[in-house]
Amino acid sequence: MASQSPVIVLNTSKQRESGHKAQMSNIAAGKTVADVVRTSLGPRAMLKMLLDPMGGITLTNDGFAILRECEVAHPAAKSMIELSRTQDDEVGDGTTSVIILAGEMLAISAPFLERKIHPVVILRGFQRALEDAQEILRAIAVPVDTD
Repeated sequence: MASQSPVIVLNTSKQRESGHKAQMSNIAAGKTVADVVRTSLGPRAMLKMLLDPMGGITLTNDGFAILRECEVAHPAAKSMIELSRTQDDEVGDGTTSVIILAGEMLAISAPFLERKIHPVVILRGFQRALEDAQEILRAIAVPVDTD
């Protein structure tokens, strides 16, 4: 009996978005990922109940564990989860914080995009805010004697 080649079915109902609509969709996806883990941060962190594909139940407030178990299809949401994975690989901590921070930066960007401000201009504003914050931190820093 001859082996049959697999049949690949593609979803033909998907549409490719571009421009402003794609930007807003990406922001919504990023904010959604941040909202999933937002309540698992801090001293009042709530546990999330995760159900794995085998039917096992896990209770955790670890943002990286929560995101690791999420199955997402949206490219921007996948990028947010990859951001968390990179934070865990490079630093080993702060996975939830980096996702919440990125989600807030996306949320702050949305009104500027609605006003037709170019993303490069928005990015320059974020870079300027970072420089100003670093300058203020240097000004208020107190030296610590490690000896």
